Amino acid sequence: MSILDSLPDEPEQGPSSESQTNHNQRLDKFGNQSTLRPPQLKVDAPLRMVETAFLASTASLIWFINFYFPLGPVLRIFFPVPIALVYLRWGKRAAWMAAVTSGLLLAVLMGPVRSLLFVMPYAFMGVLLGSTWNRRVPWIVSITLGMLLGTLGAFFRVWLLSVLSGEDLWIYAINQVTELMEWLFLKLELLVNPSVFWIQIGAIALIMFNNFIYLFIVHLAAWLLLDRLGNPIPRPPRWVQVLMDYE
Repeated sequence: MSILDSLPDEPEQGPSSESQTNHNQRLDKFGNQSTLRPPQLKVDAPLRMVETAFLASTASLIWFINFYFPLGPVLRIFFPVPIALVYLRWGKRAAWMAAVTSGLLLAVLMGPVRSLLFVMPYAFMGVLLGSTWNRRVPWIVSITLGMLLGTLGAFFRVWLLSVLSGEDLWIYAINQVTELMEWLFLKLELLVNPSVFWIQIGAIALIMFNNFIYLFIVHLAAWLLLDRLGNPIPRPPRWVQVLMDYE
């Protein structure tokens, strides 16, 4: 009996061992397979779409109710807030989509003219306020930018309604400011008549002052509301915080 006959037989390599070897070689070549993960479904995309559509319809509904059932300045305060909230939650693209969606919805419900009166300036104002609040700029900056946009919106409204009615509505505004300035000069005992130039300057200043007060109230409402919704805006000036704490 030879020594070769006494050695144990080596196990034969079957197809399974060869395939395992090839599999290990592919893993060594392309990297560790444990680091590869299956694609996961992004759940924020449907949520973004639903919230954008809901808040756009909310802004349109506030304008719709205030137009047919005016409740004074209460609902007017919240015209730009839903679109600004979209910006705070989902960014610039979603806010512009909400502005366009609200304009299209109002165009279907109320006609294109009234839709334009909402889009300019309130839908654009919502995007602007959302952008400034997202960047945490001070109130004086966001209020000033909103005031300028609101002033442009007032002139756009006068121009659009003048074109549609065939009359210059700016003359009516000038007449109102003229009466106001004459009353003011009478109270101050100034025996002068205001010129047309100063009357127009006074009309523009009155529109800007009105928009400044409006934007300040919008900031107050958004500060109190959005904090409770988990999307806070920048803190107001110190005197406003002291006043609100006092109340």
